[in-house]
Amino acid sequence: MSAKTQHNNILLAIVGFVAVVIIVALIGFFALGRDPELIQGQVEVSEYRVSSKVPGRILEIRVKEGDFVKVGDTLAILDAPEVRAKMEQARSAESAASALELKAQNGARQEQIQGAYQLWQQAKAGLEIAEKSYQRIQRLFDEGVMSAQKRDEVYANYKAMEAQCKAAESQYEMAKNGARREDKLAAAAQVGRARGAVQEVNSYIHETVQVAQMEGEVSDVYPKVGELVGTGSPIMTISLMNDMWGTFNVREDELNGIKVGSVVKAFVPAFNKEVEMKVYYMKDQGTYAVWKATKANGQYDLKTFEVKARPVEKFEGLRPGMSLIIKK
Repeated sequence: MSAKTQHNNILLAIVGFVAVVIIVALIGFFALGRDPELIQGQVEVSEYRVSSKVPGRILEIRVKEGDFVKVGDTLAILDAPEVRAKMEQARSAESAASALELKAQNGARQEQIQGAYQLWQQAKAGLEIAEKSYQRIQRLFDEGVMSAQKRDEVYANYKAMEAQCKAAESQYEMAKNGARREDKLAAAAQVGRARGAVQEVNSYIHETVQVAQMEGEVSDVYPKVGELVGTGSPIMTISLMNDMWGTFNVREDELNGIKVGSVVKAFVPAFNKEVEMKVYYMKDQGTYAVWKATKANGQYDLKTFEVKARPVEKFEGLRPGMSLIIKK
């Protein structure tokens, strides 16, 4: 066999091998297809933190992590001696204001009213005597047996007694009627102010007993019994297990078919099952978020979107933190 023939055979063998490899690769590509792209997310849950408006020391914690609580259940009890002291002050101020209002409404005491009445009667008696004296002197003056100076002196005394009588009558009426209307209104306003202070402190006292505002599961308890907590400091976190959703970070070139209102299927590895979820929220994560640069290839940058979806139907056993996988 010539060298040329042998060379041709080797070349044909190489070409045939390459052709077989290419054919096998094409068959595998079209038969098996590419591995699906996976979008991974996780289950989230709504939470609210239990905290107090007043600082205090933890006396008792009635629940532990993992407990399910209902509305109105007692969660924790605080000791706040300062608030109790303020309540005593507020109640004392209310009592003092009520006493002043009662005094304004009742007016002067009966003894004071009686004394004013007696002074009025005394002034009336003096006025009657002064009036009679003036009339008698006036007749004598008219007859010419009394001087004008004497008549004027008696007249001046008569007018003075008349003014004194009116003043005594006014004092009696004032004692009988009690305090002025404005004073009564001011006293009533003081009582209202004091009662408002009592109600305010009472609301702070209620804050020393923390109760559940919504039903859910206790996910975290922060302080220990005996520790001090400040105003607004979180005592525990309650997870609302009836309000769960899934959160996914999706690159915009993978958003095909995902939009607000659309339903996607997510695989739950913990149960080896799929769950249907309805998208209700989409928002780009901004330039600070993860993004894919493609400008080096003369194309464009791809941003990442935060996508949130809720299960269409209740999925028993679903827990916060579980993985969710969307296959594209």
